[in-house]
Amino acid sequence: MKRLLVDVERHVPYYKQLFAEVNFIPADFGSLEDLQRIPLLTKSRIRENIERLKADNAKGLSRFNTGGSSGEPLIFFISNERISHDVAAKWRATRWWGVDIGDREIVIWGSPIELGAQDYLRQFRDKLLRTRLFSAFEMSNQQVEKYITEIQAIRPRMLFGYPSSLAHIATYAEQHRINMSGLGVKVAFVTSERLYDYQYSLIERVFSCNVANGYGGRDAGFIAHQCPDGGMHITAEDLVVEILDRNGYPVPKGTSGEIVVTHLATRDFPFIRYRTGDIGVLDTDSCRCGRGLPLLKEIQGRSTDFIVATNGTVLHGLALIYILRDIPIVREFRIIQESIYLIRILVVLVDDIPPSVVKEITNSFQARLGQDVEIILERVGSITAEKSGKYRYVISKVAIPQ
Repeated sequence: MKRLLVDVERHVPYYKQLFAEVNFIPADFGSLEDLQRIPLLTKSRIRENIERLKADNAKGLSRFNTGGSSGEPLIFFISNERISHDVAAKWRATRWWGVDIGDREIVIWGSPIELGAQDYLRQFRDKLLRTRLFSAFEMSNQQVEKYITEIQAIRPRMLFGYPSSLAHIATYAEQHRINMSGLGVKVAFVTSERLYDYQYSLIERVFSCNVANGYGGRDAGFIAHQCPDGGMHITAEDLVVEILDRNGYPVPKGTSGEIVVTHLATRDFPFIRYRTGDIGVLDTDSCRCGRGLPLLKEIQGRSTDFIVATNGTVLHGLALIYILRDIPIVREFRIIQESIYLIRILVVLVDDIPPSVVKEITNSFQARLGQDVEIILERVGSITAEKSGKYRYVISKVAIPQ
């Protein structure tokens, strides 16, 4: 950490100025508590200082961007050193599950980087790594049938993708009584979205495989991955993870707060105390697997996955999601909090919805959010994924009270 801070003060214009402004001297850095003297790095700060965040001696920088699933996409740069660290962390975690590079893999992804690559390069990479890439943007019934046929033909050892995409394929297979349990899939790796319990059970049941949760992103890095004993192990060789309250102060282990990360392999374009916008909890215990890495106990989702009641209470979207999940005629849905007093629910239905069910939904939502909240139910033909290919069940446009 000290080497990183000394280096960026010397070579990164943004941090040279910032450290001078707050009278922070990297050479005097003595403990992780000293990190709290450095202002947080936000997406808006990156957008405003994108050129000044590049080191003057940077090598091999590549332009990346987030998918913008929670707002405006973020453009940033990553060096070859950072990429190699993240790839190494990913494959170490993969091997925990008894699969490795070269085992047959199906990837269901929505990244414009992968899906926008030239066909011959992608085909060469896929053949070399025995990987087949499916688009998470194309999830019509016809396309899902095609994916299922290819999965049956390829018989992959592992699946990798968004939990919503894998759960969507599993739902279709189960509804149409297509047997996917004997294909030899050992593990399904899911990432980039919150993994809900019903998705976990569905994927595990349909593919007859383990389900391993991963957490990270192109911006923040490969933060944590689940081992077979259930622990979410932080990539502590590369990342310092802080959990902060709404005022930016650290909270005790076991307490919920915003996940803030410092990636130690980002000297060419630093991510120091970067606000992920995600809410999580550090574990107080060690994993029974015996690995010494620290643990994330919970990853509760993005701050925009939380709903604010009229009395100021902040509720996780799960409080509303399971109301709709329990209604058989609701096939797909999205909950949008437009304001403190207005909720829109987009629903895809398998049949006409009785007035009694509409009243039941309204009453259940109002019981949690307040009797003055207007609940509007809109029947739609389909619900599209975000530009990133991810699927969001809850979108709140209301800021969490400070």
